Amino acid sequence: MAQVLLKKQGTIAIISVDRPEALNALSRSIIDEMDDLVEEVMKDRDIRCLILHSKKNFAAGADIKKMIECNEQEARAFLFSPTYNKIADLSIPVIAAIEGYALGGGMELAMTADIRIAGEGAKMGFPEVTLGIMPGAGGTVRVPRIIGEARAKELIFTGDVITAERAEAMGLVNRVTADDQVFDEAMKLAKKLAKRAPIALAAAKATIRSGQEEPDQNKSIDIEAANWAKLFTTEDQKEGMRAFLEKRKPAFQNK
Repeated sequence: MAQVLLKKQGTIAIISVDRPEALNALSRSIIDEMDDLVEEVMKDRDIRCLILHSKKNFAAGADIKKMIECNEQEARAFLFSPTYNKIADLSIPVIAAIEGYALGGGMELAMTADIRIAGEGAKMGFPEVTLGIMPGAGGTVRVPRIIGEARAKELIFTGDVITAERAEAMGLVNRVTADDQVFDEAMKLAKKLAKRAPIALAAAKATIRSGQEEPDQNKSIDIEAANWAKLFTTEDQKEGMRAFLEKRKPAFQNK
């Protein structure tokens, strides 16, 4: 029986973990299923936005029972990073809709998203150091880039589980909403993004990332200029500007 589900609502895809008895804790088999679904999303040019959302609990970390006796080689094989990197590298916007627990590998999954929306009762954190390990699926890399080195070190070094309110104050999530409105808020945002020019969104996402990774600001601006100019070779750019001048809504074709 599948433990990860892919649903499509129009041009929006939703990937969900379905393991409620374990608070949606992640295992190697679950990540393998998720990898296949991410590949499916990558190949579907009609999908304009992906939502990561699981009912009641986003993902309460990785399955400790499966890791406890791992040696170094087995631990490397257990890593979720390759799949998480695929999600982070998607050209479409990714939204994490966080309910309940998002801990350890679950929180690292949320970190692959471009935008995070959390419920008021969400509990988030990286408790790995309390288990004798550290984040190993991008947490020590993505979190400092999102909230800064000092705050990331505090979160990772203490292993503290924090509230959604604290996460928002730290910049770990974009917004907090009522627990029963998390998915609806994510879907509302996804529908808005799905109406934007997909090639332009992909270019903006790639340009923001290159700007974060390139230490030389002027080089980053040069990359931005080149990517901006390249958009003028697309049909969507012509359609978007013509629609503006003609006072109508654009009909972007991802071309």
